[in-house]
Amino acid sequence: MILAGDIGGTKTNLAYYDLRGDSLVPALVKSYPSQQYASLNDILAILQREYPERITAAAFGIAGPVVANRCKLTNVNWIVDGEEVASALHLASVGLLNDLAATAYGILRLGAKDLVTIQTGKPQREGTIGVIAAGTGLGGGALVWDGQGYRAMASEGGHADFPPRNVLEMDLLKFLLKKFEHVSVERVVAGPGIMNIYEFFRARTPAPEPEWLGVEMRSGDPSAAVSRAGLEGKDETCVRTLDMFIALYGSEAGNLALRFLTTGGLYVAGGIAPKVLPKIQSGLFMEAFLGKDTYRELLQTIPVHVVLNEKTALLGAAHYALMMRRKL
Repeated sequence: MILAGDIGGTKTNLAYYDLRGDSLVPALVKSYPSQQYASLNDILAILQREYPERITAAAFGIAGPVVANRCKLTNVNWIVDGEEVASALHLASVGLLNDLAATAYGILRLGAKDLVTIQTGKPQREGTIGVIAAGTGLGGGALVWDGQGYRAMASEGGHADFPPRNVLEMDLLKFLLKKFEHVSVERVVAGPGIMNIYEFFRARTPAPEPEWLGVEMRSGDPSAAVSRAGLEGKDETCVRTLDMFIALYGSEAGNLALRFLTTGGLYVAGGIAPKVLPKIQSGLFMEAFLGKDTYRELLQTIPVHVVLNEKTALLGAAHYALMMRRKL
């Protein structure tokens, strides 16, 4: 039995996986609100008390940089220490990896039903595979062929500088510099980024915010409310917000494809993409992805897929735990 985790600032998803042949089959999947607990170990104690299982391996994808088997999460005040987690689980060791590295490994186990292809391209055998994922934050990573299999490479590219491409985006940067000392890509390509873009456009719009929209934003996730209104064409400011968000997402995906030279394909994961899939398929995403002048032809050869499976990072953490176990 393998224990896998996808640990984020909003949710901590945990799963038991059975290995059947070479397939990882989920036996149990549970989700916990991260902010309501003091640590990952507290959640693990609850899981083991309610669902006791003899675990033979474990690995956790974590939303933050993993250094020396420890990670300070980006959006929740936790420090996850691999040795402490292993002790709590009565294991010799556990795997800690960045959440995008976990997502990357999970992609290796996806099927056709888990993907929507928005550019077929011409993938190169054993070519580097890129992964980008917008949700609570923005992450990126890659899978690199080592001669025998793929190895995941993590990054914290979401915290790199936001690069405007035109005058309107320069105005957005100036607007955000009044709010933030540093404007990263994550400030515009992530859930909270949708609200930053919305506030920018709303400030430039003479019409007042519709009452119904304000009610929806206050009663739930405001970014989701803006996205829905943009998808449905119910408010022009929301439409402009979603259009810019999709274009910026596509542009950053193209940047990642060039940085890692992802000739094996580019996968758009995370919680937002499936929810705004019609807008991604409209052409805005790919137009920005390809808009790199000299390298447009190269980018046209890269397959681009949207990942529909919301448990990809969990599956990837289980895959990594299996990799570690087979090394022993």
